[in-house]
Amino acid sequence: MMTYKGYSANLEVDVEAGIIFGRVLDINDVVTFKGKTVEEARQEFHKSVDDYLAFCEDLGEEPDKPFSGKLPFRTTLLSSPQDFYSSF
Repeated sequence: MMTYKGYSANLEVDVEAGIIFGRVLDINDVVTFKGKTVEEARQEFHKSVDDYLAFCEDLGEEPDKPFSGKLPFRTTLLSSPQDFYSSF
């Protein structure tokens, strides 16, 4: 797993093709990269994220932000069981 500018990516190895490739995770858009070494794949990941951000800026659109995995949920505190039943 690699991270850059808040974006994460996973790596996979294609032994037959002799490459390491990856995809940016947790966004709706598809951003991929590849390299022949881990360092080359890391550099290509950084370049792909930078290109993606520049592309979105050129289009005048906000880039997808990685999903945090957190779900905001608010509740109110009830002081007694009677408060709970009276809320229905």
